[in-house]
Amino acid sequence: MRILLNGKKASLDPVRSGIFAARESLGKNIEVRPTWEAGDIQRLVKEAINEGVERIVAAGGDGTVNEVVNALMQFKPKQRPSVAILPLGTANDFATSCQVPTDVEQALISAANNRAHPVDLVKVNDMHFINVASAGFGAHVTATTPTELKNFLGGKAYTLAGLVKALNLKPYKGKAKYDNGELEGEMLIGAICNGRQAGGGQPLAPNATINDGLMDVIVVQAFPLTDAPKVLQELLGESNSDTYVKRFQCSWLEYEGDDVMPLNLDGEPHDNQKLSFKVIPKAIDLVLPEDSPVISQ
Repeated sequence: MRILLNGKKASLDPVRSGIFAARESLGKNIEVRPTWEAGDIQRLVKEAINEGVERIVAAGGDGTVNEVVNALMQFKPKQRPSVAILPLGTANDFATSCQVPTDVEQALISAANNRAHPVDLVKVNDMHFINVASAGFGAHVTATTPTELKNFLGGKAYTLAGLVKALNLKPYKGKAKYDNGELEGEMLIGAICNGRQAGGGQPLAPNATINDGLMDVIVVQAFPLTDAPKVLQELLGESNSDTYVKRFQCSWLEYEGDDVMPLNLDGEPHDNQKLSFKVIPKAIDLVLPEDSPVISQ
């Protein structure tokens, strides 16, 4: 088993001692390859595949997991090793929803001993993500939250930044087509979910599973301030109305906007005027706890 470790976490005592304890507990060869600069993950994944490594561990935050996923998708399905997660980020949204242990030693024991499940990815244009793509205002908030604020407040930093940015909301006008419908108008926030949560613990699609061949889509359309209480009720599921909050499932979605749309893929910022989303079923084998709620049986 080989750990691809975010270099920013390599010197932390809990990480070093946890890896050492896992080696002692498992009695297995656990290799560590830290990253130091951009592009290292892609190089290390290629190196692991060429050396016949059968299981790699993405050790870092949601961004590290995203990098590993995209690196694996450059290879043929039979070449891809199984992937486990050692959550070391600020929010760890995907690992949290999967119920991966937060303790370093326990996470690595789980990574070594648990079964790998075939899970879906979502391809958007020429990129992939495993958890959530946030669009519009939500993506702008995530991309512009200062690192220092993230470290100080943890996941709550996203909520705080959202409140600050809410004073200058700008709707994005465009049209989306999907499996069995279309949606047109002004959007404030959008989320394409393979996983369940993002933004530091916000449950965007609390019932989503990552092996059902579907994306869960949530769109908040522009609304007058007087209807803010109604929007909140719809977001919280306390209303049967869908006047402003649209929720649906699909296997593909195409969007074209009047302007460039900010997009955030598992913590990595991007933007584009045209976006094409498509589920890639059973794209990678992901190691998960046996009772993980994100797998549909």
